[in-house]
Amino acid sequence: MLTNPEIKYRPFVSPIELADRRWPSNRLTKAPRWLSTDLRDGNQALADPMDVERKLRFYDMLLAIGFKEIEIAFPSASQTEFDFVRALIDGGRIPDDVTVQVLTQSRKDLITRTFESLEGARQAIVHLYNATAPLFRRVVFGMERHEIIELAVIGVTAMLEESLKRPGTDWTFEYSPETFCFTEPDFALEICERVLDVWQPTPERPAILNLPATVEVATPNVYADQIEWFCRNISRRDAVVISIHPHNDRGTAVAATEQALLAGADRVEGCLFGNGERTGNVDLVTLALNFYTQGIDPKLYFPAIREVVRTVEYCNGLPVHPRHPYAGDLVHTAFSGSHQDAIRKGFAAHGQRNDGLWEMPYLPVDPADIGETYEAVIRVNSQSGKGGVAWVIEQDKGLKLPRSLQVDLSRRVQEFADSSGKEITAAMIWSIFEQAYHLTGPQEFKLGSYQGGGSRKTGNQRIFAGRIRHKGREIAITGRGNGLISSAISALEESCGVALEVLDYHEHALKRGTDSRAVAYLECRTRDGRKVFGVGIDDDIATASVKAVLSAASNG
Repeated sequence: MLTNPEIKYRPFVSPIELADRRWPSNRLTKAPRWLSTDLRDGNQALADPMDVERKLRFYDMLLAIGFKEIEIAFPSASQTEFDFVRALIDGGRIPDDVTVQVLTQSRKDLITRTFESLEGARQAIVHLYNATAPLFRRVVFGMERHEIIELAVIGVTAMLEESLKRPGTDWTFEYSPETFCFTEPDFALEICERVLDVWQPTPERPAILNLPATVEVATPNVYADQIEWFCRNISRRDAVVISIHPHNDRGTAVAATEQALLAGADRVEGCLFGNGERTGNVDLVTLALNFYTQGIDPKLYFPAIREVVRTVEYCNGLPVHPRHPYAGDLVHTAFSGSHQDAIRKGFAAHGQRNDGLWEMPYLPVDPADIGETYEAVIRVNSQSGKGGVAWVIEQDKGLKLPRSLQVDLSRRVQEFADSSGKEITAAMIWSIFEQAYHLTGPQEFKLGSYQGGGSRKTGNQRIFAGRIRHKGREIAITGRGNGLISSAISALEESCGVALEVLDYHEHALKRGTDSRAVAYLECRTRDGRKVFGVGIDDDIATASVKAVLSAASNG
């Protein structure tokens, strides 16, 4: 890698001076027209292109998502592509409100073949392209400007002629000055005007002018300036749909698309999860859900995003990255302690509001809206804090730990995570919890029985009388106090010499209803000043409280 890259690479300098640009002040208020090119542009980029079964499965998924325009093939490129178009038409698989699109180069024989593939279609878009940038004119084609224009005019004229032979189809024409983003603006405008001269579109029957960022060569704002300049200068603006087709070579396709829409574009071509040549086409899932999280109906719907991910991975043979916006396995997950604490508090606040608005730290979309659960929102590793551990326990077992107990349990989980160096599952956290607070396994103090109601009242005192197992043997204990917990603690001190001072106590039901279980939490101080915690779970809250006392004593 060079230390002086300027000797090899030249920066892209926009030829447009748009001092009065308006797009930065505009706002997106509605979704654009969407076209999926997964079955064409996306498919051609695969090492192993989709077979018919996978293409049909992908096509059906696109319909379910809500796409009304789908580029299905390059029918003149191969018999397989041609046959796929025929299969959709002859099989009656194109809904009345869906328009299929096909692509062709500017050659008469290919254009004729393309129209033959669409015979009998109710409506269709035929998309013709030719590269226009100086680099392609000079290196790839060896043509001058007027020759590139002539190539385009020959092609679009042939399209018009072929369409007139098939009046039963509602035809829409689309033209792309491919490599638009690094074509001279005046030339891109000139060639598009010549195309429109042939097609003669009207507001009632508009043509589509697709302005691709075939290879990203500049920052997104430059592309937006190009789109705004073009929209201002094209002569039949009310008779054309301005479409964009951004690629992701610089990693900014989504930003470039959103800014181009601000600049006046009407339509977006792209792929699900950004599949496509090289670094891919713009990701339509991210774009659509960006609209959704701004309160704008994207007209594309993902109520079960995981099913979409699985289908795309199967059909494309490519994985969706775990950090992919909205759809990755980890995008709704927090490992960081501070993030977890903020999310947990956010969910608590959300449960108390009644306006339905989603305002959640670190989560721009409600996972439930796209078919995800809250279980994996917080996961625990060595970077996690008390909030994360508390969330997992609450989501998995329904326990709402007091803050001081959260700290104690988090310390234990942290020690385990540090020693293992791995993610800690909910099952692991529960196992640590059970062992730490003596809910299972060997217990120094274990409740056998005690008199109904927990204690007898004598004056202002309550008497606890019960039997426990202590160090393998069963003993009877009794004690006095002003309540069940204090009398049980007194009984332990008189019979076993265990002295505990109650610092805090909490209890709650584990679920609503008559058959609910209850949990009690106890924080105590021992004779030597240590803080210990106890937890008790039982069908009866009084019994749960006694078990919490014995749990704390076992930790003393």
